[in-house]
Amino acid sequence: MPIEMPKGLPFSVDTWSPASDKKRHHFLTHAHWDHMAGLGAHFSYPVYATRLTKSLVLHYFPQLDESVFVEIEIGKTIIAKDPEGDFKVTAYDANHCPGAVMFLFEGTFGNILHTGDCRLTKDTVKNLPTKYIPNKKDIENIAQLDYVFLDCTFGRCSLEFPTKKAAIQQVKNCIKMHPNAQVVYLSCDLLGQEEILIEISKEFQSSIYVDQLSVPDCFQVISHIAPEIMTNDSSARFHVIGFPKLNERAARKFSEAHNNNEQEPLFIRPSTYWYASHEDAENLSLTDAERDEFGVWHICYSMHSSRYELEWALRHLKPKWVVSTTPPCLAMDLAYVKKHCFKTRLEADDPIWNLFNLSSPEKCATIACASNGNSEVGECTNASKSIVEDSKPDRKRKICSPLKKQEVTLFGRARLGLEETQLWEREEEEGENGKKKCHVLTMEKDLELEIVSVEPFIEQPSSLPVNISLKDKELQVDREKMEMALNGNKNQGDRSIYINESLKKMYRSRNVPVPRPLPSLVELMNSTKRVRLVLNPVKEE
Repeated sequence: MPIEMPKGLPFSVDTWSPASDKKRHHFLTHAHWDHMAGLGAHFSYPVYATRLTKSLVLHYFPQLDESVFVEIEIGKTIIAKDPEGDFKVTAYDANHCPGAVMFLFEGTFGNILHTGDCRLTKDTVKNLPTKYIPNKKDIENIAQLDYVFLDCTFGRCSLEFPTKKAAIQQVKNCIKMHPNAQVVYLSCDLLGQEEILIEISKEFQSSIYVDQLSVPDCFQVISHIAPEIMTNDSSARFHVIGFPKLNERAARKFSEAHNNNEQEPLFIRPSTYWYASHEDAENLSLTDAERDEFGVWHICYSMHSSRYELEWALRHLKPKWVVSTTPPCLAMDLAYVKKHCFKTRLEADDPIWNLFNLSSPEKCATIACASNGNSEVGECTNASKSIVEDSKPDRKRKICSPLKKQEVTLFGRARLGLEETQLWEREEEEGENGKKKCHVLTMEKDLELEIVSVEPFIEQPSSLPVNISLKDKELQVDREKMEMALNGNKNQGDRSIYINESLKKMYRSRNVPVPRPLPSLVELMNSTKRVRLVLNPVKEE
């Protein structure tokens, strides 16, 4: 699923939404439906795509005009004119499906490789510029990619996929193992699987029946790429069949064959998803076809990179940052990302500032504030805060480290998994009717980056309405007791100092009891120690 590009970039890739309408340039990597969602409603000049992708899109969206597109050829570089500075774009083969490309962007925002959907085999990676991927191991990259927007579809799958060529050979072998099957149904209706059909047609010297009504997309693609392999004769041995309800269709065809005393037809599905989602995937064969409980034969044919291929590509490309174009958590599972793309401190020249349209601070490393035992977060003395300014000049975002290293408790940093980062900061300004309007600044760990976001809220009175239920009254009593505990005598070991004051107010503004931190492990152990009683023996007189 494509993701929105950060606001600091003048272009969008495979995204068609109200947010992408604000971009000045639009790029389409290939003509799969999940990358064209919304294209019919949100399109504007220019849309960059290959000629084949453009032809397919115009067929799917007849309301579009050809003048909206700018063709880009594989291996060619174009200059995109932009008011904030021209940038170069080069298209490279993505090894995914016909017309699919990766885009390499080079401009003032940095060097960005957007892979779209891809399979990063060694040959695919070596087609990239040698300055980013040198041929010799002992030569460092002349230039470095700032970001790679990466297809991590199978980033969590540990299987080593066979090559496309090897998988196609498995399909041929499966057909040869069933010479008596009068009909062979091939679940190859997806753009990118037509290579299988072409090779089968050559191997068995036979045309393939493609029904325009049942598989219209496949019919359209084959008409563009290899119309000579198609036939309208439904008596042909090879048929293209869609994947939806494949098991039900197979069961129906098997039943018909048994009732007519005929040989069972052969159903073949070349795909990786069945292998990746199988509960016993490690024991499945990747060199021969596997038959499931419905009688369908599966071959591991992948148009996406395996985990091993992703790791290999990243080790050679050596990007500074990796962003997953599939569910974001998948990139976090890659060993390269864990080792090289986690940063607790950002340099002033780090490209991340440009990516999110932020002007880099003079010192973006967090500054430890001088502290004493009773200081609260945000009250820094003898130290200046790092200030990050966004595109709105009337608002500044402040980033500051905690005053002191907190105790590791079950409620504190150990539980939240935070490292020397501030949980909440607050800025106040006058709102309407004299009410204080607050901005709560939260530090979020999203993808591989620490991003500062702003969530405004209006403080509510802490008292409950008069007409409250008995249950609400009990909650109010509990809240008051908790507040008394939090505001009690500090000499009695009050631990409320470990909760930010703005966090307390946020709980109270929503009429929720402020949670009290659990005691540290040392305190728990001390509290459970038993007192040894030494009794003086009574002497008998």
